[in-house]
Amino acid sequence: MTTWITICETCKRDDWAERGMTQSDGELLAEAIEASVAQDSAIRTRRVACTMGCERACNVIIQGAGKIGYSLGKFDGTPEDGAAIAQYARLHLASETGQVPFRTWPQGVKGHFVSRHLPVPQAEGEENATA
Repeated sequence: MTTWITICETCKRDDWAERGMTQSDGELLAEAIEASVAQDSAIRTRRVACTMGCERACNVIIQGAGKIGYSLGKFDGTPEDGAAIAQYARLHLASETGQVPFRTWPQGVKGHFVSRHLPVPQAEGEENATA
């Protein structure tokens, strides 16, 4: 199995221009996450132009086939953010359902969850299933 981290590379925090940034905050976060998962062959990353969560920049989506996925936001784009997101992705990967017990969450992702996405139904009759 693979866990994917989708990263909005165009995210800019509200004070982006005032800080005189040459890269978007999303690009910085993407670099931090990519460095943190470089040795994890079962965790893949992809950069996208927008996840439509601009009011909570920086945003990522953690998901895997047949598993619950999660959107997270309001990161700063630091190496510490990248490491916390990578650690949560490892826990997501190890989970059969994608659910990760709160007590095991890295501190750096607590308070950043935006929404939960149930897996797409794979068979007739699963459309009303809940997790």
